[in-house]
Amino acid sequence: MGGPKVPIEVDAETGIWTTDGMPMLYLPRHFFLNNHLAVERALGREPYARLLYEAGRESAFQWCEREAATHGLSGIAVFHHYMLRLSQRGWGRFTPLALEPEAGHADVKVEHSCFAEQLGPQAGEPACYMFAGWFPGALEWVARDQGWVVDVNSREVQCAATGAAHCLFQVRPVP
Repeated sequence: MGGPKVPIEVDAETGIWTTDGMPMLYLPRHFFLNNHLAVERALGREPYARLLYEAGRESAFQWCEREAATHGLSGIAVFHHYMLRLSQRGWGRFTPLALEPEAGHADVKVEHSCFAEQLGPQAGEPACYMFAGWFPGALEWVARDQGWVVDVNSREVQCAATGAAHCLFQVRPVP
């Protein structure tokens, strides 16, 4: 994968991992996915997806705010940096196909989604709903940074867990 290597520092005293000064967790993918699927079974897919959407939206907005300050980035460069960092952290490979923050539009292709790869192409239903809130949070941060106000939603319109070549998310303005 192109781009810079992810800087990881481990505090010798506390064992805390950081990237760009932000505390991180490092764990086996199967451990995270087994926990994710257990919570989905306990809460039900739809309630869990709603919780993840809002938490992901807020977290992406906060991440963009912090990373912009850390790296001296602004505007659309922050969205691209977010896609790069997500791609470097094992979630999948995230590629913006269309990006118009002033209009509240974005299309994001996700290849090698950790969810789709875990469940396989025969899962029968989209599996990558955890990502859905991330894109609106990042796009809304970019818009605000540029002086625009947008209120957007995101949905997965195709998923590799249903046999598609890759996952695709569309971000559009709230009607």
